[in-house]
Amino acid sequence: MSTAKLRNVRVTPQKARLVANLVRGRDVPEAIEILSFTNKKTAPILKKLIESAVANAEQGSDSFDPDEAYIETLFVDAGPKLRRWRPRAQGRATKIEKKTSHITVILANR
Repeated sequence: MSTAKLRNVRVTPQKARLVANLVRGRDVPEAIEILSFTNKKTAPILKKLIESAVANAEQGSDSFDPDEAYIETLFVDAGPKLRRWRPRAQGRATKIEKKTSHITVILANR
């Protein structure tokens, strides 16, 4: 079992979950292939995170086989929001929240 976490990613959790749902529960080589051809901002970020989890597992134990590994758990949590203000008509202002995400991947062997 291996874990990799990425915190404070500048992508909204809702958009990150769309890509996470594509690869959750799949084998690692299949997930990496899917993410290579997915045209979303989160896809290369998630691909790199899965590769990092594989590297963590290989370094941690000798019995880990990346071809037999699968994504046991993959979830996206909301991170802190960057709050900005946008000027509007008649001297008013509107709050703009730039959302961030925390992404966690846990791999396991079959």
